[in-house]
Amino acid sequence: MGKKKKQKADKRQAYGVTILKPSHSRIRALKKDHEPEIHGQKFWNSSFLIMDYLEQQGLPPNPSAMEIGCGWGTAGIYCAKRHQASVVGVDADPHVFPYLHLHAEVNEVSIRTRTSRFEKLKKKHLAPHDLILGADICFWDELIDPVYTVIRKAIKAGVGQVIIADPGRSPFDEICERCRKKFDAEVKEAPDWIQEVIQGHESLPWRRRGFERDAV
Repeated sequence: MGKKKKQKADKRQAYGVTILKPSHSRIRALKKDHEPEIHGQKFWNSSFLIMDYLEQQGLPPNPSAMEIGCGWGTAGIYCAKRHQASVVGVDADPHVFPYLHLHAEVNEVSIRTRTSRFEKLKKKHLAPHDLILGADICFWDELIDPVYTVIRKAIKAGVGQVIIADPGRSPFDEICERCRKKFDAEVKEAPDWIQEVIQGHESLPWRRRGFERDAV
């Protein structure tokens, strides 16, 4: 008798969060009726960088967070699960929200959602939050101005911290440079061992970008 083929895992865990792979039966079932339109077809690895950063830094008691360009919402789910945060996931594509709610269910948390483009977010939407997160949201040149504008509005609204993570695309680098000049933002390189968490993907010059401001 031949050896049985080892069944591939259809989910993974990191930083206490369970993430379903595209091969998972519940993800495949969702795709029949909900096909994301703006790169929301899978989990993007920059969320791991945000999780790692917050795992080291921690968050204040009872924090409120908004994940912009949230996709499947895993960075926000991490905040809710590990730090008991109240979280809003924002995305321009409402077709990603069934995937977000599925992951919230699997991780036994609740995440509110809002459909909005970056440029449509107003200071009144940002102001209630201690933390604004964005993972892999700087993938087109056309996103430079909208993402930068959200960051600027968040600071003016008194948001305590903004963290943007990216594998090092040129639009992200441009946003970093603007934020360094305007807000004295800090750019941080990812630790080498993060590739052990990001399994099955080519090695890239991963960076994480965050800057802080005392809440008003």
